[in-house]
Amino acid sequence: MSAEEQPHGSQPSTGGDQPSEAQDGRHGDGEATEGTDQPQPAWAARRDLENHTPRTMGFGDGTQVGGGVFGGINHGIGGGTFYGDVLLDRTEIIYQFGASSALHASGEIAQSTLEELSACFVPACADFDALVDRLREEHVLVLSGPYFAGRRTAALMLLHRLGAAPVQAIGRDTTPGQLTAGLGGGEARDGRTGHVLCDLITERSRPLREADLLAARKELGENAYLVITVGPTALLEDVPVVSWQAPPPGDVLAAHLTVLVGEDHVSELLSLPAVTAFLERSHQPREAAEFARLLARYAAGEADATQLGDFSLVALENQVQEWFEDDGTVLHLRDKAFLVALAAFDEGPYALTAELSDLLYTFLQEIQDGARFPTVPVFGTHIGKRLQLARARRFDAEEATEWGPVRQVKAAYRDERASLVLLREVWTGHPSARPALVHWLQRLAGDGRPFVRTRAASTVAVLAHTDLPSAMALVIEPWASSHLYRQRLVAVNALTLTHVLGTPNVPRILDAWCESDESSLRWVAIRAHGLIGPERPAETLAALRAAARHQAGQPEPDADLSGQLAESVELLLLSPAGDDVLAGLLRTLHDDRPATDLALGGFISACRRTEQDERHGQPLVLSWYARASASRTPAATSIVELWRTALGSRGHTREALDVLRLWTLSADHDPTTEWALAALLPSLVTTSSEHQRLSHLLRTMPGEDGADPPPVAGRLLAVLSHP
Repeated sequence: MSAEEQPHGSQPSTGGDQPSEAQDGRHGDGEATEGTDQPQPAWAARRDLENHTPRTMGFGDGTQVGGGVFGGINHGIGGGTFYGDVLLDRTEIIYQFGASSALHASGEIAQSTLEELSACFVPACADFDALVDRLREEHVLVLSGPYFAGRRTAALMLLHRLGAAPVQAIGRDTTPGQLTAGLGGGEARDGRTGHVLCDLITERSRPLREADLLAARKELGENAYLVITVGPTALLEDVPVVSWQAPPPGDVLAAHLTVLVGEDHVSELLSLPAVTAFLERSHQPREAAEFARLLARYAAGEADATQLGDFSLVALENQVQEWFEDDGTVLHLRDKAFLVALAAFDEGPYALTAELSDLLYTFLQEIQDGARFPTVPVFGTHIGKRLQLARARRFDAEEATEWGPVRQVKAAYRDERASLVLLREVWTGHPSARPALVHWLQRLAGDGRPFVRTRAASTVAVLAHTDLPSAMALVIEPWASSHLYRQRLVAVNALTLTHVLGTPNVPRILDAWCESDESSLRWVAIRAHGLIGPERPAETLAALRAAARHQAGQPEPDADLSGQLAESVELLLLSPAGDDVLAGLLRTLHDDRPATDLALGGFISACRRTEQDERHGQPLVLSWYARASASRTPAATSIVELWRTALGSRGHTREALDVLRLWTLSADHDPTTEWALAALLPSLVTTSSEHQRLSHLLRTMPGEDGADPPPVAGRLLAVLSHP
């Protein structure tokens, strides 16, 4: 098996002079060497691209991505709170999602604030009253759960239901050992005092211990209560916690709407299409609360349907920017690397995503602190906590491999737009990360797994859509100019998916490269044209003919490029635009030698393809001929014309006869193939020489593995009539 065709289940190279890399002929940086690097056939490469392209791009389904993330407005919102204005359709909207500095400030929380929260509070569990009783008995509770799952609101409501007043917020910079010092202040008005500490910061050197809680409980006495909220990655030692999950966003939305517009109007607003779309996105409680305020404005005629439709994407953009503008108190650099890797490998195997995210982390760490040698913890965050931070889900599904489907544990963002938004944000909003990201992508392009290489290409496609000049200069052009086929192929896929995303000018780039003096650029352009050409068959065939003529004019024509030209025509013929491609090939079939060789080479190559690539599957071109004959379309005549020309061409006769021999062997296994071939063969005989050529093939061809001639050969010979 060549290095190019290693399945993505094999072990990647991630650096160092390891014996395994020396044995398989790769350098320590994971790239294939010249001795092992081989071009992957275009048909197999297209299959990998279809199997591994992200769900957001839809390569192979005949559609282009439009609207939504890339077709709509790039809002350019600041992270954390939306400080400033968001202009949507000339209307000023200020979204206040929280996460401002006031959230963690110390001091007394106004009673009016608690009353407002209570009016629209939605418990995430049915036994919330039992938690109130537990707090009454234990005096200290620790709520643990995802960020922005409503933990702070839940903590305040526990104290409010208990009747604590006033409620004091303890500063977030309070360490576990300083808890008792933060419990002073505030005079109980109703006999009970409440304290809340949101998002307690813990470190390896100072985790939250049971002793800290015991000391706090002693300091509180009989009439004071404390609720602490911690994130999923907090370091705790022997501390009992209450697990808190976000309430359903639909419940939060309905509760806030009831307060804002009255119960009579809630059902009408919840039935709006924009609301249905919003609730399908697994939004956070804070986003649902803000969406309720926008819906109230819509009900009052102060906002329109466009603003409702844009809100979900705006909220997602805000979340992504929060992640990367965080100072490290919530998300470690390793967590941010995982977010980027999950964007690249969305819906891919979790283990692979985690493995390659650690590689990115080492590159980012070198930029952030070059004096510190980057280290990766061998045993880190649990998969559940990691995905919780990323607002992602875990699921089991089959993954396509060279050996067939294999079931694996996968991970994906809950909102399928997140990967596009995140990659765009990292590339344009944090350019200091570009060197690490480029280095990482270069390593992915040299990986032995088709899945990894395809996702490297799809990631670059998103970057190119966002900033084409930078992506071309930093990533795509170096790949395209590489002497390694593997990197060139990643460039092919990157340009193809860049075009699928609707980025302008990709065909112009490929047309120019087709006539470049640099053979590697011509190689990339020829292969990419075979993938994006079906939507512009006439222009693509013209570009490929120009490349063929350029190739023929060289003192020493490159045989590899000639083969790539034929394979690209093969892809075009077997695409949905096949009929148009057939007509285009016939129009210029006899223009000159390069045009003839291009058409016949591609046609014969396409004739070798079978259904599902099975050895004795129905030949795709033969099935095409049968359908065209039945419907009496011009394609049937075009196929016959190309066959007769190929059989009569000195340079292609042997290949054409070899394909007919394979078709005959397939017909011996499948009656449908036999009937189609029996219909085609008589139309290929119009002269004595044509009859002699085909009859000789059927009389003398051996069976499989040197066996006797197959019986079907005699039956097919009988249908050949002498002209």
